[in-house]
Amino acid sequence: MIQIVRGTAAQLHAREVEGKPSFSASWNMVTAPALVLGSAQPIDTIDHAVAAAKGIEVVRRRSGGGSVLMLPGEMCWLDIVVPRDDPRWSDDVGRAMWWLGDVWVAALAACGISGSVHHAGLEGGDLARVVCFAGRGAGEVIAGQVVAWHVVAGHSESTPAAKLVGISQRRTRDAARLQSSVHLVWRPRLVADLIADAAVTEEVLAPLVAAVDISAERLLAELEAALHSS
Repeated sequence: MIQIVRGTAAQLHAREVEGKPSFSASWNMVTAPALVLGSAQPIDTIDHAVAAAKGIEVVRRRSGGGSVLMLPGEMCWLDIVVPRDDPRWSDDVGRAMWWLGDVWVAALAACGISGSVHHAGLEGGDLARVVCFAGRGAGEVIAGQVVAWHVVAGHSESTPAAKLVGISQRRTRDAARLQSSVHLVWRPRLVADLIADAAVTEEVLAPLVAAVDISAERLLAELEAALHSS
C-alpha cells in the first residue's frame, strides 16, 4: 500500500527511515513550490534572486543528480525504501534502480503512455548535472524506445528521446531510498529562469522532458498495481 504524505519539499526530503528498515512506498505531495538541488550540486548554479522573486524555495536533497522543479499539483513523486534483505535490493547502485523503472513503465503503459528503461550510466553532460530531467541515468524512463545518446564536446549527436521519469538514490548500510518523479506539467521557461547559466534556455530544455497528461490519482492507482506485481 502506498502511503500518501504531504509537506514542503524540505520536510519530505528530510524524512528518515526509522527503526529496522522495511519495504515501503510513499506518494509525496508538495504543498509549496520548490527547486530541489542534488546533494553535490553547487549552490551557485541557481539564480537565487529569481527564485526568491517567484516564491520558490531552494532546498537540497541527499541523493544525487541535478535540480528538480516541484510545484504543487504538477509533479508526481514516489519514494521507495528497499531494505538490504529485500529481493529487489542490489549491491550495484545502477541496477538497484532498474526494477523501479520497470514499475513505472508498467504503470504508464496502463495509462496508454509508452516508455523504456535506461540501463546504461548517466548521459547528458554538464546540463544533466544542473537540471535532472536534462539527462538520463540508470533505471530512468525515456519516452518511447531508448536510443543511443552520444555526447561529443558537450553536444549530443542526435536529439535524445524526452525523459518521462527521473530517479535518484540515497543509500545507507541497511537500505536504499529511491526517489522517483514525473512531471504532469513541464515548465522549461521557469526552470531556465532559475538556472544561473544564460546558455540554459527554454528552447534547450523544452524538448528534453515528456510531461504526462493523466491525473495523479490514475497514476497512483496504476503504480500500486505495478508495485504489487514487482
